Amino acid sequence: MAKKPTRTSLIKKLDTVFSIYIRRKDAVNDIAQCVTCGKKDHWSKLQNGHWASRRHYSTRWDEQNCNVQCSSCNVFRAGEIYLYTKYLCLKYGDNFPEQLYAKSQTICKFTDVELQDMIQHYTELNKLF
Repeated sequence: MAKKPTRTSLIKKLDTVFSIYIRRKDAVNDIAQCVTCGKKDHWSKLQNGHWASRRHYSTRWDEQNCNVQCSSCNVFRAGEIYLYTKYLCLKYGDNFPEQLYAKSQTICKFTDVELQDMIQHYTELNKLF
């Protein structure tokens, strides 16, 4: 009988398949662009940048909260939040950051089944690339 995956392993797997999806969905010929500085590189060399911190599960796997960022912007410049906010306003509207912030502050508890469903969903989407 197969061992039931741990919650930690499910979250790690979902983080991985979701990150691949975010970095590949807008890539052209496998080249993606950082939303804050404009750097272009192969999707595998870029990162999945979160506007609202990953610690907020309500927005951790939210496609509107996550976009391609280079490691310089995402890690070394703390996400370039000002530029990231400007990007979100242009893409979704001026009030969107406030809405995303409010969503990030809500308590959200995913069941193991919901995590597995999201893993399956993003795994299937990744097959399309």
